[in-house]
Amino acid sequence: MTEDGHFVVISGRRWRATDPAIPEEVAAELRKTLTAARRDVGRALPAGEDPKPARARVQAAKVALGERGTPWWEQSLEERRRRWEEGLG
Repeated sequence: MTEDGHFVVISGRRWRATDPAIPEEVAAELRKTLTAARRDVGRALPAGEDPKPARARVQAAKVALGERGTPWWEQSLEERRRRWEEGLG
């Protein structure tokens, strides 16, 4: 984790950290959604199917977690809450 808490460093590469304000039960549900979407991308590719719908779900989950889109540290708590609630719905 970087000193400011905005990023995690894995194998020398910086990745945006999940929004720490997300309640754990909500974050767990969003991670479950993300994992399922990633699995669907992995199934679509070798089957010759279009992975775009699954990739869109990956993107939506990553945005809801605060790992993509507007950085969570630049958003108000209300904007952050709205972001993760939309990701659940």
